[in-house]
Parts: sequence; structure tokens; C-alpha cells
Amino acid sequence: MFDINYLLMLQNFRNSIHDFLTPLMEGVSLFSITMLVMLPVFIYWVVDKKKGLFTLASFFFCRGINALIKLTVCAYRPWIRDSRIIPAGDAISTATGYSFPSGHTISGGTLYGGLALNMWQYSKAFSFASLFMILLTGFSRNYLGVHTPQDVFVGILESFVVLYIVSKIFEYVLFNPESEKMFLIASFVFGWLGLAYITFKPYPMDYDALGNLLVDPQKMMRDGYGDLCSFIAFPVARFIERKWIRFKPIGLTKIGVLAGCIGLVPLYFMITHMKGFLRAALGGNWGNFTFNFITILYCIALYPLIMKIVFAFVPKRGRP
Repeated sequence: MFDINYLLMLQNFRNSIHDFLTPLMEGVSLFSITMLVMLPVFIYWVVDKKKGLFTLASFFFCRGINALIKLTVCAYRPWIRDSRIIPAGDAISTATGYSFPSGHTISGGTLYGGLALNMWQYSKAFSFASLFMILLTGFSRNYLGVHTPQDVFVGILESFVVLYIVSKIFEYVLFNPESEKMFLIASFVFGWLGLAYITFKPYPMDYDALGNLLVDPQKMMRDGYGDLCSFIAFPVARFIERKWIRFKPIGLTKIGVLAGCIGLVPLYFMITHMKGFLRAALGGNWGNFTFNFITILYCIALYPLIMKIVFAFVPKRGRP
């Protein structure tokens, strides 16, 4: 019961200061699953292709792995386990799926962690700030009452393990370029096997005193379809870029920064508006799947192709 008592302690503190810190914690949590991904995307397009791709690959793969763990363990949220837990503000609206491990934490862990690793040789202060943000993101999930300490701890551990494994894969591919195709095929196949697993596996069917289902597995599966799409969409997008596009980052010039920022505008609207439309058109499972496929394809291959075409018509003296 330590985990529940800890959340109750934070809840009492939250109430004692009249939710003064709640908007900040909601912002930290929301940023990790919405705007944060734009930083490595910008690095990938503009600054350093390999560094950006490393962070994005770690993020996408960790999301897929986390979905498999979540839908295998099927741990209920804190307020289902104990009715005394009352999530703060609007946090419950973004706390979809099962509880263990924390999805917001693995997003922060891989994205901030990747940025910390990439920037270590240039700015240790930035790297330490990124590591602090991992801890703050995890703590925000506890503070808001939507995750237990173990959800957060395992989420951080999972993200660090994935970052390490992906870094070793990148090192291996650097010296064995043709092996990348093998990893991409393996990821693609694993993604479809994962979708089959979460579709046909049994789920707990527990009911409350009124006979209402505590958690609907069909709703929980929705996020899993989106997250496991990462294993499928990333290798497709990477294969397309590697074989036919082969772009080079624009560079941190005025025109390069402008081009990168322009590309982030459609990505922002995809993240904030497209998912609801696709869910309505295709249903929860395949709507989420299609949303992630389109956004990953846009980040890894489509916008780099657009930049390459545009800059092919820019006079050499105007190129970055």
C-alpha cells in the first residue's frame, strides 16, 4: 500500500495549496506526449540526421514495447484500485489505457534522454536539464494521481534500456550498413505479430458493485494499435528515405531554421487535430494506427523529400 499512501500524501499536499502547481504538472505531462517530439524531428531535418534519427527510433520503439507490456500486465489505474485517489484537473482525460508502465514517462525518458545523449559533448548543462525533465515528467504523473511510483520507475528504466539497445544497434549498423535492412524487416514483422497478440489475447473482465465493467479492453487496445504501429511505420519510412530520398540536413542557417519551422507547423496540426478525425472515420484501433503511420512517415520521409525537392530549385548561392 506504500504506492497508494504516497499518492494520497501528494493529493493532500495538492489540496492544501489549492492546486497551485497542478497546471504546471499538467503542462509538463502534456508537453512530453505532444510538443516534445518536435525537438528531435527538427534536429533530424536541420542539424544532424543521425542524432535525430537515433532519438526518434528510440522513442518509436519504446512506445511499441511499452504497449506490449501494458496490455500484458493490465494493471488498473490508481483511482480504480482505491476510490480515495482523485486525479487532479484534466489529467484523467489523457490517462488512457492501463497504468503500468507510464506512457508519458517513457516518452519523456526516450526523448529527453536522447537529447541529453546527443548534446552531452556540446552542453552538459543542457543534458543535465534534460535528465531533470525526465524526473519531473515522471513525478508529474504521481503528483496528478494517474500513476503509481512503480509505473514511473519502470517507465524510466524501460526508456533507458531502449536508448542503450538502440545505440548499440546504430553502432552495429554504422560498421555493417547492409544489416540495417535486417533490423527494419524484423521490426516490421514484430509490429504485426504484436498487433495480433494484443488483438487475440485474453483481458481481465472485472466489474464494480453495480455490474459495470471496470475497464473495457476494447478501449485499452486502442492506444496499443497506435503505439505498435511505430514498429511498422518506422521501418517503412526509413526504408523509403534510405533507398530513394537520402536527404542531408539543411544546417543551422536562417533558411535552414525557417524550413525546419515551416515543416513543424503541419506536424503540430497533425498531433493536435488529426487523431480525432481518423478515429471517427476508421474507428479507434485503426484510426490510431493510421494517425501514427502518417505522422511517422511525414517526419522520417515525406518532409525530407519536400525539402530536397524545394532546395533542388534554390540557386547554389542561396542554399544553406
